[in-house]
Formats: sequence, C-alpha cells, structure tokens
Amino acid sequence: MGGVTSSMAAKLAFFPPNPASYKVVKDQVTGLLLLTPFPHRENVEILKLPTRRGTQILAMYVRHPMASSTLLYSHGNATDLGQMYDLFINLTIHLRVNLIGYDYSGYGQSSGKPSEQNTYADIEAVYKCLEETFGTKQEDIILYGQSVGSGPTLDLAAKLPQLRAVVLHSPILSGLKVLYPVKRSYWFDIYKNIDKIPLVNCPVLIIHGTSDEVVDCSHGKQLWELCKEKYEPLWLQGGNHCDLEQFPEYIRHLKKFISTVEKSPSQRYTFRRSMEQFEQPRKSTDVFDVSRKSTDRRDKPRLSTDRPEKLKNLSNNADKLERLRVTFDHIERSRRSVDCLEKSRKNIDHQHEKARKSVDRLERIRT
Repeated sequence: MGGVTSSMAAKLAFFPPNPASYKVVKDQVTGLLLLTPFPHRENVEILKLPTRRGTQILAMYVRHPMASSTLLYSHGNATDLGQMYDLFINLTIHLRVNLIGYDYSGYGQSSGKPSEQNTYADIEAVYKCLEETFGTKQEDIILYGQSVGSGPTLDLAAKLPQLRAVVLHSPILSGLKVLYPVKRSYWFDIYKNIDKIPLVNCPVLIIHGTSDEVVDCSHGKQLWELCKEKYEPLWLQGGNHCDLEQFPEYIRHLKKFISTVEKSPSQRYTFRRSMEQFEQPRKSTDVFDVSRKSTDRRDKPRLSTDRPEKLKNLSNNADKLERLRVTFDHIERSRRSVDCLEKSRKNIDHQHEKARKSVDRLERIRT
C-alpha cells in the first residue's frame, strides 16, 4: 500500500511538458547558450549545471542593475523554463531583483528523470551556482517555491539559517495530503513540508488562492500557522492554482514583502525588530500615537494650566489682566482640540473654572 500510494503521489507531483516548450542552442560567435524561440537579452544567462545525482539541469539567470536580492525560483508542475520565461523577466523588472529559475531533472532540457530526491539535488546545484559563479551571499537570497516547487524550496530553506526570506506560492502540505486528507505524516509520503516549515528560521510569505481546485487553500493556511517568522499572508479571493500572477494584489504584496526584508540586515534578531515596526501600523492604537505627536506643539500652552494658584494672586494691573485673558483664550482653544487625549481633563477644567471666575470679576471691575 505504501509503495502504491507513494507512486501515485509521485505521478501527481511530476508531470513535465512533453515536448518541452523550448530548445537550447549555442551561439557560434559568442559561444553563449540561448533559448529558442526567445530573443537574446544582455541580462539573461543560460546555464547547464551538474547535480550530485549525476544529472545536468538547465537554469536561467536574469540580472537587474539595481538588485540587492536574488530570487531562486522553483516552478510548479506541468511547466518548464520556456513557459516561465516571460514571468521571470517581468518579476525581475517589477521587483528589482536578480532571478534564477531552473528545470528539474526530466523537465525541459534537463537530463534524468523527475523524482523527489532529484529535485533536492537540483535546487542544491542552483544554490551552489549562485554562491560560486555569481558570488551571491546566503543572506541576500529569497527562495521562491510554487506548488510542487515548495518541496525543494522548504527542504533547502530548513538547511540555510541565514536566508533572507522564503515565498511559498500555492504550496502543498505534502504529496499525500494533496490526494487524501490524512492527519499524520507517513514514511512513504513525499515533500513533507508540514514537517519542515517549523525548521525555517527566516520570514515566510505564503500566497494562495481561495478557489484553488488543485491544492486547497487550507494547505497554505496550515503552513502559515506553523511558520516561525510569519509575514502577512496573501489569500487571493477567487484565485485558482495557476492564475495568481494575474491579480494586481500579487505583485503589490510581493513588492511590499521584498522591500520589508531588504531593510533588515542578515541577523535574524534585527529582522524581528523591523517586522514589529512593520506590523505597528495595523494596530488600532496607532491612531492615538499619531494624534499624540500632533499635539506635542501644544504642550507648552497646556503647562500654563498647571499654575492655578499663581493666577489667584494676580494683581488688578490692567496689563497683566490683558495677558491673562489672552492666555486663557489660548488655553481654551487648545483644550477643546485635545480633549480626546487628555485623561486629566476634569481636574484641569475645575481649576480653569475657578480662574475664569476670578478673571470675570476683574473684567467687570476694569470695565
């Protein structure tokens, strides 16, 4: 039973396009690898990478001149680099990141056969390429896993303590849990993300469509609950499994996430501080913080109300009386504008009333 179920899960997980949507050619003049039928771009580099399991996978690296992060993108099922090409270019432009995507063993023009263990070796080869070929630091990398790609993404993320962040796009709890609503993990299951996500030590953004008919949205929600470093998730109302990129909220939320994680240094404790600052505007009490700041410039006029005893001893001098009236007019205007913030208003008002009576009496005498 275990072998049969594992085989079924594997068949669900791996369905490479046949034939591949692209071909690889070598430019006779420059010696560069090119993807056809796509035009050559100066900022795009095509690579063939060996893996520790003996396969050779194809990868596509896209540069952005202003990038401070690199997205390592593991795509979903039934697609390859040719079908992802335009999306990779657009993500690089809109998010201002470098991006490297790759085809799993047996997908596109990558050799070998698709399997869980091969995908783990595949993503490790891509990560090694980022470090050794492009000099990318671990703390500048954001792992992005879509659907089945969440499997190799979380497997690698659990091993890299200094990652900048992780994005999970329509992720799965496990291969078996897509087929059956089982409540526990079994040894023959594949991509047991439910067991690995608690080991990830960086911020995690989860994006899932609420109308996903392939991987129910409950998968994304359960994974979010298990995150150590939770980031505000994106539940796209009406979104299905393969159309989330078409929602305007998708790119806006990704931009906000990347901007947030890029503000923090590599140390995790510093990131927590920045995340707390990011969460503050969502607290209901923040509106009072803003109001209190706006009344700071009125603090000095309010301080004059702390001297009611001095007001009682003022002489009948007309000049002093005039200054006193101006002061009280100012106090009254300030008091009305900040009544909602002053907890001690009743006591102060009581003192004001006494002072005003004295002023009124002096006014009548003067008149």
